[in-house]
Amino acid sequence: MNDLKQYRRVLLKVSGESLAHAGHTGIDAEPLLSLAREIMVAAETGTQIAVVVGGGNIVRGATLAAQGIIPKTSADFMGMLGTNINGVALLEALGHLNAPAALLSALRVPRVADPFVRRVALGHLEAGRILILAGGTGNPLCTTDTAAALRAAELECEVILKATKVDGVYTDDPITNPEATRYDSLTYQQAINERLGIMDLTAFSMCMDHEIPILVFDYKIAGHIRDAVSGKRIGTLVHADESGAADQ
Repeated sequence: MNDLKQYRRVLLKVSGESLAHAGHTGIDAEPLLSLAREIMVAAETGTQIAVVVGGGNIVRGATLAAQGIIPKTSADFMGMLGTNINGVALLEALGHLNAPAALLSALRVPRVADPFVRRVALGHLEAGRILILAGGTGNPLCTTDTAAALRAAELECEVILKATKVDGVYTDDPITNPEATRYDSLTYQQAINERLGIMDLTAFSMCMDHEIPILVFDYKIAGHIRDAVSGKRIGTLVHADESGAADQ
C-alpha cells in the first residue's frame, strides 16, 4: 500500500497514561519527555500539530462516578482538571526541549492556560507552535475522544492521529486471540458493523459527519508520530470509503 502525502494540519489524541510509566498513575519524567520529544520531531517536518490530551492518569471521571459518591457531572469536571495538569506538564516538557508550544483550555483556568478560542488556536498553529488542548470540550458527559473530534472539525484538521498502545485496529483482541488480524484500513461503516469500538459513538459519528479520517497507531515506537504526520502507512486508517482513502 502506497504512502499518503504529508498532512498540513493534524489532531493528535494522546491519553493521560502516556505521561506515566506502564501501570503507574500521575506523571513520570521519562515518558513525559519522550512523548514531548516525539511530538517535537513530528512538528519539525512542518506539519501543524494540535494535541488533545486525556486525564486518565490523574482521575477517570467515569470510574469515579461509578462508585456512587460523586455525581457524574462533578467527576467529569475533575477529569477535565486532570487534563489541564497534563497539559501544563506537556507544555513545560516541550519548553524544556526548546520547542515552541501553547496551551489552551476549554475549562476556564486563567492562571494556568488561556481559554480556547478558535481564532487564537489557528493563530498558534499558523505561527508554528505545537498547540496543546486541555479541558476536554469544557462540558461534562463528553469524552476526550469527543473533544478530539470536535477540535479536529473546528480547526479543519486533515486527520485525527489516535495514539494508542497497539499498532492498529484488529479483528479481535490480539492479546487474547492469537488469530486476530490487523486492518491496514477500513471504512467507518465497517468499523460500526463489526463493533470495533475505535472511539465512543459521539466522537465517531462526528468524524463520519465531517469525513475526518482516523489513524490508529502505536505511539511508543520511536518516530511513529513523525511517520504518521508524514503520511507513512502505519497502523490502521479509518476513512469514509475506499476511493476516499486512495485520494488522501
